[in-house]
Amino acid sequence: MAAHLMSAIPSNPLTKLNARQSEAVHYIDGPSLVLAGAGSGKTSVITRKIAYLIEECGIHARNIAALTFTNKAAREMKERVGLLVKKPLIKGLTVSTFHNLGLNIIRREHKTLGFKPGFSIFDAEDARSLLKELMMKDGDIDTDLLNLVQSSISNWKNDLHSPDYALSRAASSGEEKIALIYKRYNQALLAYNAVDFDDLILIPAQLFMDHPDILERWQRSIRYLLVDEYQDTNSSQYLLVKLLVGSRGALTVVGDDDQSIYSWRGARPENMSLLKIDFPNLHVIKLEQNYRSTSRILKCANDLITHNPHEIEKSLWSEMGQGEPLRVIRCANEDSEAERIATEIFTQRARRSARFGDFAILYRGNHQARLLELKLQQHQIPYNISGGTSFFAKTEIKDIMAYLRLVVNPDDDNAFLRIINTPRRQIGMSTLEALGRFATERHISLFAAAQDVSLQSHVPKRSLERIQRFTQWILNVGVRSENEDISPVLRELIEDIDYESWLHQNASSPKVAERRLENVWYLLDQIKFIIERDDAEEGNGNLESAINRLMLRDMLERQEDEDESLDQVQMMTLHASKGLEFSYVFMVGFEEDILPHRASIEEGNIEEERRLTYVGITRAKKVLHISMAGKRRQFGEVIETSPSRFLEELPEEDLDMEGFGQHNPERNTARGRETIDSLLGDLGL
Repeated sequence: MAAHLMSAIPSNPLTKLNARQSEAVHYIDGPSLVLAGAGSGKTSVITRKIAYLIEECGIHARNIAALTFTNKAAREMKERVGLLVKKPLIKGLTVSTFHNLGLNIIRREHKTLGFKPGFSIFDAEDARSLLKELMMKDGDIDTDLLNLVQSSISNWKNDLHSPDYALSRAASSGEEKIALIYKRYNQALLAYNAVDFDDLILIPAQLFMDHPDILERWQRSIRYLLVDEYQDTNSSQYLLVKLLVGSRGALTVVGDDDQSIYSWRGARPENMSLLKIDFPNLHVIKLEQNYRSTSRILKCANDLITHNPHEIEKSLWSEMGQGEPLRVIRCANEDSEAERIATEIFTQRARRSARFGDFAILYRGNHQARLLELKLQQHQIPYNISGGTSFFAKTEIKDIMAYLRLVVNPDDDNAFLRIINTPRRQIGMSTLEALGRFATERHISLFAAAQDVSLQSHVPKRSLERIQRFTQWILNVGVRSENEDISPVLRELIEDIDYESWLHQNASSPKVAERRLENVWYLLDQIKFIIERDDAEEGNGNLESAINRLMLRDMLERQEDEDESLDQVQMMTLHASKGLEFSYVFMVGFEEDILPHRASIEEGNIEEERRLTYVGITRAKKVLHISMAGKRRQFGEVIETSPSRFLEELPEEDLDMEGFGQHNPERNTARGRETIDSLLGDLGL
């Protein structure tokens, strides 16, 4: 992929630092905030500072922690430290996401927290299923409000609000009901010996507040803390940082308030302001030299973002040359906009001797990609859409994989909880909670607890029979999978649970259900193929090794970048583009109600939409195209659109406007000639 994560100055870790970067690396007299503009080399600063702390300041790598938000960013950071510091010296260095650090803290302190070893982590879908079950049982809240309930609970956890606090602050009966669901949800998680994604930050923060002795031990362990993308921290992450640093102030945070675009998932850009309050001796260093974009692109970005309030002003500048004006193209409708983008990519690729992979199309919402895809296909332009759903992330695949995981490993509590009522077996929440408590008290898995003779005094007889029928069936499938041909065993598993009917009950249409069932059969075919191949090559093919291979393959595929050898136009949302760079960028749908988004206009959240636009502009290295449609089809009718208000905030002298009523026959003729020349060139004429 012709994009680079968090472009530093440039990627060679031995490149000389500029004056401000050098100051950021060498300042260790107290807490520091590195205000790093887009493309200003922040990753280089963090990695160099880690090297400086180890080699010059005598701090052992095991006493240094660097936190960021994605596994990809953490991997890149650690790899670059490895190029700067000899391998033996970086042993024990922590470079991880916030959530990985939280997970390690919970694992180390699980006894104090009341968890048994091997606790489960609920992903968003696991949590959603549990909440739906609770809502159906209580019957007070319509399950159509599931999204609202889940986001409310997530926001409460991110803001460090307990169920009791949420209940005390409920402003309506609806909020009160959601707060009660929150309380039941937390009780169920504890009974299942499980945590959710938000708990990975919340629980360690609460642990440190409640147990100063444990906090002191972790403070001794982490003598210096570095945080990347600080503007994306939420309240619980900020508290975790504050607690770990304590009064020593051995802290460097790197961030850019102008690139804070994740408030919808709990990020608090005001955390940068809180730093000054909690650390009065905070030293601020501004990185303003950009190593990515032309001066014109940066001027437009600077002019736009000045319309947002700032506590600390900064202005990006570059030595990359003046560059071309930003091209602003207004088309008749969305069809002609998509057509124009496809033809521009086709012709500019030839005229500029570029690769398709040098081009990116950025949009506000995923729904905008459909028409663009069709046009790129018509012009035979290869493309890649970022953020596509992994095969193993599909609900039906996760269901069947959970069955198979439990068959090969009955102690997999996550798998057990996912499938115990998928499809429904009339095993209620109270029964599962009792089972969870029983398992936790005895430090055994849920599956083992279900077979324990003592369980009969804890759950109703009918429920016990259903659970034991299920566990015995799983054991029988396991025995058969070891001794019989695997294909009929797996097909009978699908038939035994009547999964096809379950898919039809929960799908929006019969076609969707059929497509999901096809995915299941494809998975079983892959398992059979792997077992037969392993048997032929090594003589030991079995279901367990096949499941482990598939899970490992999925994890690796999710971690790998797109193959850079594939020459494809990159398509993604503006949110997904953060941290990436491309030579030629198309920002599409530059209209009111799209960018800024209608919901943000109604909520008065224009500042974040402006920051999102700023992020889009600063992805471009050489040329930026901004496009919009004069008319657009919405909800079955064609409506007139208005250009985005952000267009008026860009410097007119740096824009090349087209489609706004100007008459420029010379330019049209020149562009027509370019198109013909490009076509002839592609044909070898």
